[in-house]
Amino acid sequence: MLKRPKTNEYHPFFESYIRLVPDEGLLDILKKQQETTINLLRGISSEQAAYQYEAKKWNLKEVLGHMTDAERVLSSHVLVVARGDTPSFTPFDKDLYMTNADFSRLDFLDILSDFSIVRQCTSSLIACLSNDAWIRKGTVLNHPTTARALAYIIAGHELHHLAIIKERYLLKYSID
Repeated sequence: MLKRPKTNEYHPFFESYIRLVPDEGLLDILKKQQETTINLLRGISSEQAAYQYEAKKWNLKEVLGHMTDAERVLSSHVLVVARGDTPSFTPFDKDLYMTNADFSRLDFLDILSDFSIVRQCTSSLIACLSNDAWIRKGTVLNHPTTARALAYIIAGHELHHLAIIKERYLLKYSID
């Protein structure tokens, strides 16, 4: 079982994500999350997918697209660090990614399918890493960061956004 990263393995910015991850096997958590997210979102209508809870906030398509983009980026960081490369990663510009992705042109179920495929790839990567790989370090936000911490950030980032989806997007539709 992959143990929770210590606080010196990541920048304090990521604590809020890592804190959300339960103390279970990370691979099991990622697989359960994938199932939970798909089950929660597979019945979303076009109207719900286009909903913004506030002006200038992302719609549900964009939130799910962002979750997928972030996981792609973080998974690539896990791979690079786990393989022994010692890069310094700069944060990706989520607003630039959003502008250039143009998720509004895509069908919501296609975005959900893409999320599922990316999660399968992340899970496959995590399942194949050795114990030594997990403690290798790169630099994220000018802080030494282990592959293990990056994997936990992936899980926590999804949990963070699922809470927002439930509270700010889906609640509107369960009340009406």
